[in-house]
Order: sequence, then structure tokens, then C-alpha cells
Amino acid sequence: MSRIWTPDSWKQAEARHLPVYTDAEELGRVEETLAKFPPLVFAGEARALKAELANVAAGKGFLLQGGDCAESFQEFHADNIRDSFRVLLQMAVVMTFASKQPVVKVGRMAGQFAKPRSAPTETQGGVELPSYLGDIINGIEFDAAARRNDPERMLKAYTQSAATLNLLRAFASGGYANLRQVHKWTLDHISRNPWGDKFSQTADKIGEALDFMAACGVDPQTVPQLQGTAFYTSHEALLLQYEQALTRQDSLTGDWFDCSAHMLWIGDRTRFDNSAHVEFLKGVKNPIGVKCGPSLEPDMLIRLLDELNPSREPGRITLIARYGYDKVEAGLPKLVRAVKASGHPVVWSCDPMHGNVIKADSGYKTRPFERILGEVRGFFAVHRAEGTHAGGIHIEMTGKNVTECTGGLIDITDGDLADRYHTHCDPRLNGSQSIELAFLIAEELNREAQDRTAREAA
Repeated sequence: MSRIWTPDSWKQAEARHLPVYTDAEELGRVEETLAKFPPLVFAGEARALKAELANVAAGKGFLLQGGDCAESFQEFHADNIRDSFRVLLQMAVVMTFASKQPVVKVGRMAGQFAKPRSAPTETQGGVELPSYLGDIINGIEFDAAARRNDPERMLKAYTQSAATLNLLRAFASGGYANLRQVHKWTLDHISRNPWGDKFSQTADKIGEALDFMAACGVDPQTVPQLQGTAFYTSHEALLLQYEQALTRQDSLTGDWFDCSAHMLWIGDRTRFDNSAHVEFLKGVKNPIGVKCGPSLEPDMLIRLLDELNPSREPGRITLIARYGYDKVEAGLPKLVRAVKASGHPVVWSCDPMHGNVIKADSGYKTRPFERILGEVRGFFAVHRAEGTHAGGIHIEMTGKNVTECTGGLIDITDGDLADRYHTHCDPRLNGSQSIELAFLIAEELNREAQDRTAREAA
């Protein structure tokens, strides 16, 4: 018999990758405080995102989801938020212009603080301490005080998320995202490479189109869709104590929403049978993502879909494939076929980051850009072969000019990694590499559109 869902019913299931807090009273005080705070996002915004994702599931759009591997308290700065937002806008424009389809923009921002780790402890110089689990839980510094699981960090994460959301909303609707500003989105370090030139050419064509509209008597300044953009936030719903404390009941519908973000996802390590994370997310009405890797079998995936979306609501589920460049074409088709046969409406998205991590000769963890591109190409190839829609991309990126992933046209080498390796967790694409990836996706979307036109004409 299935249990009756409540915001805390996850506590009756098996919880993995949750921190142990030694002071229960302190944890309780923090949870009570968070429960009284205003929601970070609103039910109506989450419903709007679900409606946009329903169009993507129907083959009428594309999902762009990107941002930091793990947000940090130390690197919190308005310029960092702005620069990542600018690069995501550039990527979206490139893909929209190529595919002639809307691009749904979702940031890994304003809540992506917790990270699962492969081991509960780490050892340095003969000293063993708890692993770093993200700034919302403990500190990255290797000392006993920093590595204590501190519930008070949830309050700082909430405050930083609120400030980030405030800035993102201002950028999205306050004129910064106006298409007339498209030339001004390019960061200085991107403008100095060939991808900056190529984006400038696209921006010129957009400007010409706007001028044409104006000449025809349609003033772009009066068209809301050209004045701003919808921008949503997302993160892995890993720290369930935080997620539960920010869950609210919608006054209009009576439905429960996790108001920490518009979209939440379940990771590869927390999607097992009787998972506390699955139990929690099945009861909230936000759009939900599920990471799908080599260990996921078709029958398990269908069970997850039946549990998370029993009514088969379009836009509810995004399946995020993460295989590795050399495994995606062999492993993904069986899942695509099973989902297609089940009739579940889903968005298929590609995470080309997590399956392509290597340790460079220099000792740095990196992701070769050619492997990332290889997985994206393989993802699109699978969907072309299966007659399904390759509907999204999920990347870890930043607007900063970091040197964390090797390769790309800017040709970051193993020896360059030490120059600007700033990530708190996994290596991210920099702005130039992100734009290069966007142009590759644009080519694939163009090819998909041509194939679709050919099938309809046949």
C-alpha cells in the first residue's frame, strides 16, 4: 500500500546522501525559521515553466539549462551572476535563430549548493575529515571546524538565493534582455575570439530583422516578447531538510510546490526504489528532472515515471541523459524506446558533462571539450534514429574566463588548467566554450528541422 504523501513523508523512505546533523535542536530551529520565510519562487511561475516544457515535449521548443556545478558563498558576486546570465542569453539567441523554435531558459542558479560525494570522508596528509558536501552543508576548507555539518548554512543559502533571484528577475524583465541589446551581451573575453565574431554576425541579422519590423510599422518596443525573457531557476533537490522547509501549499489550487526553485531534479545516486528523494518530489507539482545514466534500466525508468507522473502531465518530467561520449549511442536508445512505447510525455535533455570527467596529467580534474561535443552529437543521433525529439541541453558553465575544461577553439591545454581553475567542485565550460557548443547545437537543431520537414512532405 502506498503511503499518503505529506511534505515530510520522505522521512519514511530510504534517504541517501543526506548529511548527519549532530545537534537536532539547532536543525529544528533552522527548519522552523526557513518555514516562516517567504517563498523564493511562486506556484504560478512553476506552472508557467511546466507549460513551456510541455511544448518542448511536443517537439516545439528546446530546453537550455546551465550554470554552476555548485554555487559558493565565497564567489557570490553580482558580476558573476550577470555574466553567466549573459552567456545563457547568447546561447539561447543562437539556438532560437537557427531552429526557429523557442528556447526555454533555466539556470542552475539560486539554490545549487549541495553536492553528493562518492565517499563520506577524504584524507589529506594522513588526516581524515568529512567530505565537502557543498556550502549549504559544510565548508570546502580542509579543517575540522569547516567540515562540520552546520544547519545555519541553510539560512545563508536562502539569503544568497533570494538575492540571486532578485537580480535575475531584474535582468530578465528590466530591459537588459531586450533584443535591441543583443550586441551588448558579448563579454570582452568572448569578443576577442572567432566565436565572438560569429555571434556578432547573428546579432547583426537579428538587428536587421528588428529594423524590418519597424519599417513595416511593427514597433519592436511595443512587443513584450522582445523586451525581456522568461528565466527560471533549478537545482538538484538533494538536501531534503531545506526543500521541505521551503515547500508551500498553493492558495489557488491547494497543490504543494517546492518554492526553493521552479524546477528540481533527482540525481543519478538518489533515484533508486523507495528513495526518499523520489518520495518527496512525487508530491510537489514543480517540473521535475531525472538524471539517466548507464546504471538505469528501462523497467526502473518506467516505474519512476509512473510514480512521479501518474497522470502523464506534459511538461512535468525532463529526462536528463548523462552517459559519456563513448556510451551514449549504445546505452540511450533502450530508454528512449521504452519511454516512447509507454506513452509518457517527456523532455529528453543531454547532460554531456558528468560522463566525461577525466584526471589530467597535471592532476586537475577536467572535461575534454571534444568529448562533450561527442556526447551531444551522439545524443542527437540517437533521437534522429528513434524518431524522437532531442529537446534540451544541461551543462555546467560560467560566464567567467576560467580554464577548467580542455579544448575548444580557444584550445585550453593541460598546462593551462592551473591558470584560472576556480571551481569548487567539477570543471565548467567557460563563456567561449559555451558559445561554441551553442553553435554546434544550432547545427543539430537545423538538421532535425530539415529531417522533420522532409518526413512531413513524404
